[in-house]
Amino acid sequence: MNRTTHHTPLSEAQEDYLKQVLLLGSGEGMGRLEDTLPVSTQSLADRMQVKPASVTGMLKKLAELGLVEYEAYRGVRLTEAGYKVALEVLRHHRLIEAYLHQALGYGWEEVHAEAEKLEHHISEAFEERIAEWLGHPSHDPHGDVIPSAALELPPTTPNRPLTTLQSGQHGTVARVATQDQDALNLFAHLGLKPGAPLRLLEQGAEGSRIQVGNQRYLLPTSLAQVLWITLEGDPDANIQ
Repeated sequence: MNRTTHHTPLSEAQEDYLKQVLLLGSGEGMGRLEDTLPVSTQSLADRMQVKPASVTGMLKKLAELGLVEYEAYRGVRLTEAGYKVALEVLRHHRLIEAYLHQALGYGWEEVHAEAEKLEHHISEAFEERIAEWLGHPSHDPHGDVIPSAALELPPTTPNRPLTTLQSGQHGTVARVATQDQDALNLFAHLGLKPGAPLRLLEQGAEGSRIQVGNQRYLLPTSLAQVLWITLEGDPDANIQ
């Protein structure tokens, strides 16, 4: 991966850490650097599936490179340089997802795992060709924003988590904010992909009861909270 934002060559693992710090610090969304929150070592260890000691060692290396600000027991945040690297990795990842879906016929729920393998290995020239072929998309198949070639974020449509809707409200799925493959497979099976219309029937202790077409489902809160919905006629919805 030809790095245009940092002069020191980075390993795949280092790029992955920077990407996950951004995702975790922004609630799995994408926002401005100043809006991100510190990420705990334990959260990173859980996401990367490694021991906290391994995370600490990596964060110290990234801090030496000027890519993160890290202080023990206070979490980690990206520097401006680290933020740009994370945006570039995510641009590659999400363009690959869109290409796999549109050009090669992958299901939208299948593309994440493949993009994880490929995101570190495409050149900037190949990235440009993919973006041009796709028509320079602003969102990937999961509804997540794709940073521009200048590493800027496109405007987003107002949306909010399904768990914040009230009975009777309806709209369309804007984002499926999870990397969990089992959850993605379930959402695909239920037809809950970006652009799908749904109506909230009831919020309860067991979860969110929804209607999709003629079908009704009960989603536990752990799943409902990762579905972001654009409501019809709701100018005050939270911006992602």
